[in-house]
Amino acid sequence: MKNITIFGAGGFGREVKTIIDAINKAEPNTYNFVGFYDDGIEKGTIVNGYPVLGGIQELNEVTSELSLIISVGDPRIKKIILDKIENSFIKFPAIVHPNASVSSDDVQIGKGTIICEGTIITCNIKIGDFVIFNLLCTVGHDTIIDDYCAFMPSVNISGEVYLHHSVYVGTGAKIINLLEIGQETIVGAGAVVSKSLPAKCTAVGIPAKPIKFHE
Repeated sequence: MKNITIFGAGGFGREVKTIIDAINKAEPNTYNFVGFYDDGIEKGTIVNGYPVLGGIQELNEVTSELSLIISVGDPRIKKIILDKIENSFIKFPAIVHPNASVSSDDVQIGKGTIICEGTIITCNIKIGDFVIFNLLCTVGHDTIIDDYCAFMPSVNISGEVYLHHSVYVGTGAKIINLLEIGQETIVGAGAVVSKSLPAKCTAVGIPAKPIKFHE
């Protein structure tokens, strides 16, 4: 049984804890949940029955192997957090809810990725490191998803889409097949992406169009 913790004790962090519970129910004694880490909540605070054990400083002081899930949706903030963790005892497993559907036909899932309940991953798909699929997402065949991307609930990605690193897609958005979305682009909730999008833009609407660019 591996000790596991979550960085981020907010709403999504508490939801991620339920994934760990579901994994342990399906495969008993997979993980021992020891508590949360969060730089924004006072050490010792109890969250859903478990303590906040500290922040990044305390993580860097851990002296035995510890699995860590980063439950932060914003790709930029997640990368900042990871860059500050300098401890070889910290490991980053991918966690998949038992009620997610992930094909065994050439699906690659990187470290630190979170796949929530009801998500469907079909075939011939490459998923990078530290990607988030929230509830009820779908990903079609031959899609490539780079590191740090985040998909909020009910995002639908059709086949043969390429999402570059750190793309953020809002709740209920849809991405049509054979498209490419540039790095660090934000797709607004409910948008329908019917044409490829450039890097570092925010795109909204039906069809989705860039409304601003950012650094």
